Amino acid sequence: MMTRLTQFFPLLLLTVLAGLTFWFDQAIQPDAAAPEPGRMDPDYIVENVTAHRMDTEGRIKHTLRAQRLTHYPHDDSTHLVEPHFTSNASRTPMTITSRTARVSSGGEHVYFETDVRAVRAADAKRSEMIMETSFLHVTPDENTARTDRPVTITDANTVAHAIGLELNSETRVVKFLSRFRGTYHDPDRAQAR
Repeated sequence: MMTRLTQFFPLLLLTVLAGLTFWFDQAIQPDAAAPEPGRMDPDYIVENVTAHRMDTEGRIKHTLRAQRLTHYPHDDSTHLVEPHFTSNASRTPMTITSRTARVSSGGEHVYFETDVRAVRAADAKRSEMIMETSFLHVTPDENTARTDRPVTITDANTVAHAIGLELNSETRVVKFLSRFRGTYHDPDRAQAR
């Protein structure tokens, strides 16, 4: 019996050492599925992307296009290059463009940054309206936009400047937050001359 044990002892020792080596190697290796703490690498990048949000009847409510979409898993945020957002939710379509934008997790908030330009299309009663600023926080499902930065709004008869605004495209209410100044050119007076 002792002879048999001495014959298998080296094999048993090698098996135990191999098992310990495997366990030790697995214990010190980083988990490939879990991101390293502090890492902010994207998990996917999409070029020339178009996304639609539909209403309950299946009509397109919002369309978001971008040259590049980059998603970051650490905070579930999305960064866009050259975004082009169109809202068909209100009576008159509104388009917003900028150089970059960030979209919150779930898409409830869009933060347009750098050379932001919002254009409300003309309709039978109103001319085209253009708003320009450096930052615009849009909540698409609420049809609202806000900024605390300098903003300029122009249409056929008005030029308005302010620091900050709140806009509701459904109710058509614009609230200027501070330092408002503007000019209005009455088209009826100009024609009377």
